[in-house]
Amino acid sequence: MKSVGIFVLTSISVALSGTSLAIEDEYSYIDTPKAIQVADLTDDDRDGVVNARDLCPDTPEGAKIDNDGCASSVKAQEERALRVLFEHDSYEVNPVFSDQIQEMADFLEKYMSASIQIRGYTSKVGSAAYNLNLSKKRAAAVQDELLYYGIAPERITIVGFGESRLEDEGDDEVAHAANRSVTASVIGLDEIVVEEWTIFSIIEK
Repeated sequence: MKSVGIFVLTSISVALSGTSLAIEDEYSYIDTPKAIQVADLTDDDRDGVVNARDLCPDTPEGAKIDNDGCASSVKAQEERALRVLFEHDSYEVNPVFSDQIQEMADFLEKYMSASIQIRGYTSKVGSAAYNLNLSKKRAAAVQDELLYYGIAPERITIVGFGESRLEDEGDDEVAHAANRSVTASVIGLDEIVVEEWTIFSIIEK
């Protein structure tokens, strides 16, 4: 009886094996289906937005972006002032102000879209007509200094106010000295890209 049972099990096993081989033979000609890429998913600037819908293809790496792939940015503003004093009846720039003028030139180099208006003044000593001309010469003297540092002429304008806009209305030497001046102020604007925060970001203290 045992030998008969073993024979039956063996026969069933062989039969099942044969069925499996038959199934494999029947479907062996079917290839594995391949996915067809119908859209370009390239992301050249690696900002997570594919080229096909990226409106800002040159996004700086690490920038915080919107759904169109454009970086978020904020406007930054910096201001620089210039004040040069002159001797009585003179438009010669004292070397003590050279560093200040050079710093203004460096500022203008940093903000290439900025321009500068140089304003000349005098004390109320002397005639109004003479002082007006003297104030223009003082403004022109400072302009020459900026031109020496390579600032383009079209970015500089000069104006003389003479004694019409006194800083100090006094009539002593201290007041006169304060009024013999050239002033200028420049605002530089810059656009700063907001960086996206990640777990690797470093918080500055």
